[in-house]
Amino acid sequence: MNPIVEFCISNMAKGGDYVYNKLDQDPGVDVLEYGCLQNCGVCSSGLYALVNGDIVEGDSPDDLLQNIYKHIEETCIF
Repeated sequence: MNPIVEFCISNMAKGGDYVYNKLDQDPGVDVLEYGCLQNCGVCSSGLYALVNGDIVEGDSPDDLLQNIYKHIEETCIF
């Protein structure tokens, strides 16, 4: 089962769209977009995504992408 990475539409406007598009090209990751993920405090303060339900943050789009892959590597069993 592929890891699931979820994005808030509001956060995608801050640079998350770059990360979404990169992950969407990875056949080993399922990527979803929602209107709201109910994490408004985290969303308003920076970039983030949910990886299998866990909040993963980044200072930049590239940082978020790296942190997502790191989290997947550390927590997902293939």
